[in-house]
Parts: sequence; C-alpha cells; structure tokens
Amino acid sequence: MTTGSDADRYGHGHGPPSYPQRRPHYGGAPPSYGSSASFRGCCCCIFMLVIFLALLALAVALVVVLAVKPRKPQFDLNQVAVQYLLVAPPSPAVSASPTVAAAPAAAYLSLNITLLFTAVNANKVGIRYGATALDVMYHGVPLGVAAVPGFEQPAHSTRLLQTRVIVDRFNVLQSDAQDLIRDAALNDRVEFRITGDVAAKILVLGFSSPKVQVSVDCAIDISPKRQSVTYKQCGVDGLSV
Repeated sequence: MTTGSDADRYGHGHGPPSYPQRRPHYGGAPPSYGSSASFRGCCCCIFMLVIFLALLALAVALVVVLAVKPRKPQFDLNQVAVQYLLVAPPSPAVSASPTVAAAPAAAYLSLNITLLFTAVNANKVGIRYGATALDVMYHGVPLGVAAVPGFEQPAHSTRLLQTRVIVDRFNVLQSDAQDLIRDAALNDRVEFRITGDVAAKILVLGFSSPKVQVSVDCAIDISPKRQSVTYKQCGVDGLSV
C-alpha cells in the first residue's frame, strides 16, 4: 500500500494548511497600576473637597463678621465700697538712743472692700465670659484676689458683678511697711492696684469665637480716716487673642 505525496494529499501546488499563530492577549493594565491610579484619583478628590469646605467656611465667617461687626468686650470697675481699712504698726522697738526712733520692720494691714464691676455688651450677639481672678496689690505685693465667676451675657445688655476682697492682718515687711504707715498716718491715702485678665468669647449662631483677653488695670486710693475711696482710675491695658 503506497501513500501519495503531499501534493496529492493536499492538492497540487498546495502545502499543508497554515493556522494563525496565537499570541498572548492582555485584556488590560496590570492590577497594581489600576489600583495606584484609583488611589491617586481618590486623594485628589478628597483634597479638592477639603479646599472647597475651607473656602466655604472662610466665606461664611467673613459674611458673619461683616454682618455682626463684633466689638471688644467692655469690663470695668464701676464702684468700690469700703467696709474697713486698718493699718496696725507693730509695737515700737527699743532704740539704743531715746531720741532716735527705730524704723518699723513690719505693719499689719486689714482690708474689707466690695468691688462692683460692669460688663457691657454692645454687640448684636452674646458674649461668654470665663471665670476671672483679679489681683489686689499694694506696691506690687499681692494682698488678695477678687474672684468673678463665669457667665453669659446677651446682646445689647449691661450686667453688674459684685465681689468682695477680705484681707486679715496681712504682714507688710520692711520698706513697704514704712510706706504703708506713712501713707495711712500722714497722707491719709493708701493706694491699691487691681489688675488681671478677663477672658471672653463671642457667640455667633451657637458657635464661639477664639478666646479674647482684655487686661484690666485699676488704681484706687482709700482714706483710712474716712473709710472711703478718694480716687479711682481704670483702663484697658491691652487686647490680645
């Protein structure tokens, strides 16, 4: 049994049929490249959203500020009532020479005063005050603290706040004792200073502004003989945020 040639098998002049060669087909980008591009797109969207929200908040704040026109808080010492002020020098020291008086080494100061502060809110919105502690000093020496509790004040209102400072036989030493005895006995005028920071926040649509501090500085003179205030001057020392 003989077999025909390839020409007889596939027809004259024709070789074996050729089949197209299959090449590997890549249907898309590698998974790592696709996830990286998606992550970058997500980050870009979040960044643009944050910028938009920040600009929106800035625009709303600017509109509110222009509409409300907030003013700084006004906090002032309105009145001082003296219950008593006593200066008790120590017992006189024995001097070697009877003609020379020894300088007092100490003096005892007793003080009871009532302070009446006025808080004025001229804004169209409310103000929230924090608790305040004002120092009462003589020649830079702290004698006591005038404590004012925190409170909220509505728009266009005035509020009176009362506090009391009690000093019981405060021991004033050395040169300050000499000045205190001279001021009380000869000049009939003892000068005190009331100073401290008052913290406040402006309330707008349920939100509060950053804290604003107003530095209060008051000078008062008290007459020990008349048991009354002879001089009072207050001012705002500075405004800081």
